[in-house]
Amino acid sequence: MSNFSSDGFDLDAISTQDNSDVIYEVGGGATVIQNEEPAMKEVEPSFNTSEHDQCEEFKKQGNEQFKIGNYLEAFDLYTEAIEACPSKFTGEEILRLKDEFDEKQRSEALQRSRLSEERRRKKEDEKKNGVSSSQPPESSKPQPFKTFELSQEDKNDKLAVYYCNRAATLQHMEKYNDALKDCDVSALLNPKYTKAFVRRSAAHERLEDTEAALKDAKAALELDPRNATIRKTVARLEKIEAERLEKLKEETMGKLKDLGNSLLGNFGLSLDNFQAVQDPKTGSYNIAFNQNK
Repeated sequence: MSNFSSDGFDLDAISTQDNSDVIYEVGGGATVIQNEEPAMKEVEPSFNTSEHDQCEEFKKQGNEQFKIGNYLEAFDLYTEAIEACPSKFTGEEILRLKDEFDEKQRSEALQRSRLSEERRRKKEDEKKNGVSSSQPPESSKPQPFKTFELSQEDKNDKLAVYYCNRAATLQHMEKYNDALKDCDVSALLNPKYTKAFVRRSAAHERLEDTEAALKDAKAALELDPRNATIRKTVARLEKIEAERLEKLKEETMGKLKDLGNSLLGNFGLSLDNFQAVQDPKTGSYNIAFNQNK
């Protein structure tokens, strides 16, 4: 098995403070998540002392197995912590609810687009026929695409940590798609959990989806704007993504040129017969034809 690199994703140094959640990193480092007291009391799921101790014990054992490289054993222990943690929904149910919500959003957006196109055509027909519509104009402002969120009482910071830790084991076992799912659940359970976005960014990059990796890295930086490591990761991914887009543009232009040449070839011409010439006075371009090329 190849080693999973976590370069650019270790956020903090290891701490031994009792009030910290130590999340061991891919590659042997660690992240310490300090347990901060919230400014306002939030609604917490029913979570008695014995359940809390049991979940934390499973997590502790999982961390110990992770440290020595027993990733499958660590995966099982983090799963035990997840299953012992009281929650209204399972991870699979949370992802299903998100998919249903997103599908509804897409369906409603498509319906609005169709109605807008119908109104536009009707307005053009009325204009051609000299008819003035008596209906008040409807706003053409596009509706924002909403994102799925759990209700406050269904969010769970501790459960988010367990899912995120399990995602680390999946990354080590090179199960990156499964790691993405656990990171998705973690981020939904705690949308302010920086580590969930950092780890999901790493999984996206392993799957060569630099666009998604960059999006998550930027989200992590918004949550922790003073983190120099995340900032460097964003800069690195921005460079990779810019190079990818430039390459894609060149490939697209090449295909368009081939298509144009295939069509012009019927007339004994090619795109080389046409040249864009800039007017030095106006800065605009004119197309010049050169028969000799």
